[in-house]
Amino acid sequence: VQLQASGGGSVQAGGSLRLSCMRSRSPFPINAMGWYRQAPGEQRELVASITSRGEKSYADSVKGRFTIFRDNGGNTLYLQMNSLKPEDTAVYYCSADLAIVTGAVRTVWGQGTQVTVSS
Repeated sequence: VQLQASGGGSVQAGGSLRLSCMRSRSPFPINAMGWYRQAPGEQRELVASITSRGEKSYADSVKGRFTIFRDNGGNTLYLQMNSLKPEDTAVYYCSADLAIVTGAVRTVWGQGTQVTVSS
């Protein structure tokens, strides 16, 4: 499975961006997909995720501002980011959790896309 992320850029605080992540065909079931971010000097953190059943979860820091969703075919994952803050500045990565065998999951990562929010 290959993931191709896009949509990053530079915006002013209060602005919006939409990230996209296109997924190639997967030979394994996908349990969940998500967006992570990593700021300089920080650990990678989960921003939002969506399961195969459509259940969504968000980091507390982005609740009410970010929305994760996917297209009807499930091949493209999106992250709509509104009311952006300077602390949202990071490299954003999309991920997919593949059920390779029963009870075993492998996480696949896309390349990062830079989001920069200026005050």
